[in-house]
Amino acid sequence: MTIKVGDEFPQVQLKYIPFDKSNPDACTSPQILDTKKDFAGKKVVLIGVPGAFSPTCSVQHLPTYVTKASEIKAKGVDKIVCVSGNDFFVMSAWGKDEGVQDKIIMAGDANGELGRATGLSLDLSKVALGPVRLTRFVAIIDNGKVTHLSIEPDPTDVTVTGADNVLSAL
Repeated sequence: MTIKVGDEFPQVQLKYIPFDKSNPDACTSPQILDTKKDFAGKKVVLIGVPGAFSPTCSVQHLPTYVTKASEIKAKGVDKIVCVSGNDFFVMSAWGKDEGVQDKIIMAGDANGELGRATGLSLDLSKVALGPVRLTRFVAIIDNGKVTHLSIEPDPTDVTVTGADNVLSAL
């Protein structure tokens, strides 16, 4: 069953490599992002993408959030999190490549736990990307509750999940 607006966001533990301003090229130890604990009392924009470094994700999707992160946060958002079915090292490298810095937490869901818990998983084995990926979506989560959810009808395109759509929803 897919989550919907009004649902409590499920508890999942994702991992990410924090950005270090003093050493931006560092690859430090992964940290845990617990969606129950770390989203409590916060407004979070959660961006789900099928894969780091993929053309649509790298050209059309993530860059809109990097560019508009300060506008999104100015509307009361505490955290912007981008999550993919890749591991946290790949997500960290992709974030560095895209100039994310500390604007967005780049988290990995390599085991597909978030996709299964939310019903937002996608089987891309037919195109050799594996059976457990996230579909392309964006959610606004306010104090653990889903207040906005947009899911791309075609995960190879960005029509309803870009940063401008989130700004309008905030």
